[in-house]
Amino acid sequence: MNKVFLAALGLCLSAQLCLAQKITGTITNESGKALEDVNIIALDTNIGTTTNKSGGFSLNLKAGTHKLYITYLGYVSKTIPINNQNDILDLSIKLIEDQSKLDEVIVSASRERQLRSEVPAAIGILNRASIDETKAVGIDQLVNQIPGVYMSTSRAASNEQHFMAVRSPISTRALFLYLEDGLQLRPTSVFNHNALLELNDLTYDRVEVLKGPASSIYGSEAIGASFNFITKSPTPELSGTLGYQVNDVGLSRYELELSNYTNDKFGFYLGAHYVTRNNGPIEHSDYEKFAVTLKTVYDFSYRFKWTNVLSLVDYRSDMTGSLSEADYTGGNFESDQTFTERDALAFRYRSTLAAQWNENNNTTFNIVFRDNTMDQNPSYRIRQFRNMGQLNGAGSGEVNTNAFNSYMALAQHKVNFEFNNSSLIVGGTLDYSPQDYKALSTSVSVNQDTGQNIDFTINENDFILNYNANILNYAGFFQFETNLLERLKATAALRYDRFQYNYSNNIADAAISTSKDTYDNWAPKIGLNYNFENNKGLYINYSRGFTPPQVSTLYRNRNELRDIKPSTYDNYEIGGYVKINNEWKFDGAIYLLEGKNTLITLRDDQDVFFNTNAGKTRSYGIEYGITYTPSEKISFTHNGSYAKHRYVRFFDNAIDYSDTDRETAPNLLGSTRVTYTPFADFSIALEHELVGSYNTSFENQVIGDNDELSTATYDGHNIFNALISYRYKNFEVWTQALNIFDDLYAARVSFNQFSGENSYTIGNPRAFHIGGRLHF
Repeated sequence: MNKVFLAALGLCLSAQLCLAQKITGTITNESGKALEDVNIIALDTNIGTTTNKSGGFSLNLKAGTHKLYITYLGYVSKTIPINNQNDILDLSIKLIEDQSKLDEVIVSASRERQLRSEVPAAIGILNRASIDETKAVGIDQLVNQIPGVYMSTSRAASNEQHFMAVRSPISTRALFLYLEDGLQLRPTSVFNHNALLELNDLTYDRVEVLKGPASSIYGSEAIGASFNFITKSPTPELSGTLGYQVNDVGLSRYELELSNYTNDKFGFYLGAHYVTRNNGPIEHSDYEKFAVTLKTVYDFSYRFKWTNVLSLVDYRSDMTGSLSEADYTGGNFESDQTFTERDALAFRYRSTLAAQWNENNNTTFNIVFRDNTMDQNPSYRIRQFRNMGQLNGAGSGEVNTNAFNSYMALAQHKVNFEFNNSSLIVGGTLDYSPQDYKALSTSVSVNQDTGQNIDFTINENDFILNYNANILNYAGFFQFETNLLERLKATAALRYDRFQYNYSNNIADAAISTSKDTYDNWAPKIGLNYNFENNKGLYINYSRGFTPPQVSTLYRNRNELRDIKPSTYDNYEIGGYVKINNEWKFDGAIYLLEGKNTLITLRDDQDVFFNTNAGKTRSYGIEYGITYTPSEKISFTHNGSYAKHRYVRFFDNAIDYSDTDRETAPNLLGSTRVTYTPFADFSIALEHELVGSYNTSFENQVIGDNDELSTATYDGHNIFNALISYRYKNFEVWTQALNIFDDLYAARVSFNQFSGENSYTIGNPRAFHIGGRLHF
């Protein structure tokens, strides 16, 4: 009996060993770079797995013949027959990039990896290679390569304060959502335009710009575009960079990066930079910024990953203000502001747990904590007093402090179905952001001869504003995708947002002490993609975006609450893309953006800025991008847009501005870049920027001699830049010439109805920029 039992046990153990034979392997691209999250499945068993950060995988399969099916977005799928008769079978597999997929994998349309050709929207992508090749002095030099995007600032003389225009006039409006790894940099309604000051631009691995409303996934403020800055990840081996940059208009920049997986489970990336500028071409335009980012990744297993990101930005800048027409045209760049400034300290912590439950289900859960403080003595609040039109040596202003904490949680789950290549994304978000705002009045001393504001004193206890405003935002969303036909893909999404502002006025004599304001919105999206053979595709979509009033807009007046309504936008769009023989690549879009209750800024009779809704607006235009690469040595890219931005219905002080062009809204935007690479690691690039003419005032707002009415304008500009770059082994060096012909131009021009002339935010004069970086 014992012999029979032992024999039976031996047979069982042998059978189990046969069932448990292991298949291992490594998957790389053609260059030998490890590919993470590649899907591997044994077709006859439905047993599968994914690769780890080193491209490795393992499967336990019974002995015999199998077929492994390997898929990875952006690469050609592969089926490999195997016959595992040994205890361990080790494979080395290379995947080939799929040129027919336009070489692009994006995450910004849904927070999930997908091919750009499956997304019914206009998307601009800057990958790691494009970022490295550009050697950007500022963020604008990157994003302005995207068709229809214009971030206006002074690259050589800038302190990172900027204006933005995407399917809209040039402004600081909350029409653009700024994301880091798919999560908002700032909470909704807390002047998100300042978010770009809080970025560490050294840490970008790629930038994705999703144009048009994306409120169905991201919520409010995703109107003109959503900018997703995707951070670098740890590298398999210890690596890093040391960098230094300098230019002849006072700027110096120092950089440090370190990255490594210290073991099979834990990896980190550290990126820090310090930049300072002194004695720039414009007086009182100094600034300094320190930014550091630490990212850690912990792989519990190939199915569970925990990512943490800490970011700290310490920023201080003079606020130069704009120049008068006489100073601008006369070359007098002495700022009228001598003490105005902005000081910001921003801390963010983000933790993301990603779970791949099986081949068809994955979940991500995110928590975010933000702690921000911004102190300002803002140039745009300075008023100069006059008697009979002449300066009397006095003026007024304010100092203010805006501080907030923010607690956010976001969960998202994706399930893939077995029919029609279908998938469903569902998610929800909760964001609680209490904030304090204080503003005290100041008395300003003005030099009557020069017009400069030379000194100020704070009027203690003379509060312009002193309030608490707690913002609660909760939302739920879903997005469903399915193939209606083999080549026709449909996408439908819907999001519900609700906002609650709890306002408490801390000024004792204020007419309004408390207020509770609520806003909600449904944001739908529907789109179709049709992909032809030979690398061609078309898409069409409808989407709705909205933005509630900014807290600083709604509660600006301590004695009354302005009737500010949420702005909503309906976007209709059709676009396409084509790639020919790996030489020509074209993408384009035609859009119509209908705005209701669009927010604009006006001045009252006391020369004080205030915000109001503008009735109805309409923006429509075409955006396109062309890439031509006739050889490995020469490449040509051109991105452009033509648009009209109109008031459909708008009245100001009983004056009807309906059916007129909006101000600060150029029709033409364009950028062209030619790159010549005569030999490896050496390149020369020439770049051209175009900004077309635009109105700076409302149509017929300017009252001239004999009460004749006219419209103030800006003629636009054409600017040329050049770049030479060379890398030798682990060291690279480059030099840029910005504004080669030293043309006088403005980053933005607006009309001042009280001075009766344009005010100019000057662009950079000719500047030479040099940089070097050591890779190790």
